[in-house]
Amino acid sequence: MTAALSPDERGVVRDSLGVGIGVGLYGVTFGALGPAAGLSVWQTSALSLLAFTGASQFAFLGVIGSGGSPLAGAITSVLLGGRNAFYGISLAHRLRVRGGRRLATAHLVIDESTAMAITRPTDRLARLGFYWTGLTIFLVWNLTTAAGAVAGTSIGDPEAIGLDGAVVAAFLGLLWPRLDSAGARLLGVTAAALALLLVPFTAPGLPIMLGGLSAVALAFVWGGGHDD
Repeated sequence: MTAALSPDERGVVRDSLGVGIGVGLYGVTFGALGPAAGLSVWQTSALSLLAFTGASQFAFLGVIGSGGSPLAGAITSVLLGGRNAFYGISLAHRLRVRGGRRLATAHLVIDESTAMAITRPTDRLARLGFYWTGLTIFLVWNLTTAAGAVAGTSIGDPEAIGLDGAVVAAFLGLLWPRLDSAGARLLGVTAAALALLLVPFTAPGLPIMLGGLSAVALAFVWGGGHDD
C-alpha cells in the first residue's frame, strides 16, 4: 500500500505505525485491570471500544474500583476527555472532514493522533499521520484490551497480588508525560491536593471528580488571564 507514497509520506506512515503499535499494546494493562475493578470481560472491551481515551478509561476504573458509582466514574472520565474537544478545533482545518465521516474521525482524536498530525508541514501529511496513528492505536488497543480482560478473569484475587494498586500506577503513567510545563504541574498538584483533602469527607469517587473539576476551572482562569 505504501509503494505509491512519496518518501516523506512513507516516513509519516512508518512513524505512525511505530507510535500506534507501541501505545496500543498498553491496552493489555487496561484489559487486565477491568475485571480487577469489577467489570466483566465484555464491559471492559466495550469501554475501550466506545470511550477510547486511555487516561479517561483508567480514571473510570479508579473511581469504580474504589467504590464510587459508575456515574461518578463517567463524569470524571468526561472531564479528563474534554481536552479532546480542543484537539478537534486545532485539527479541523488540517483534516477538513465533512458529513458523516466527522463522527468517525472524532472518535480517533486522542493525544497521539493529534501530535502526529499537527506537527506536519502539509495537510496531506497531517491526514496521513492522524489516520494511520489513530486507526493503528484503535485496532491494537482494542485487541489487547480483550486479551488482557480474558487474562484478568483468571488471576484470582487482585488485592492478593497488588493488582488493585496498578490502576493508580497506570493512570499516573499516562498522566506524567503531560505534566510538561509549570502550569500543568501546578494544576496537577492542586487537583491532587484537593482530592486528598476531600477523601475523609466525601463518598468514594467524588474526590477524583471534584479534583478534576477544580483543574478544569483553574485551567480556564489561567488561560483567560494570560495572553501568552
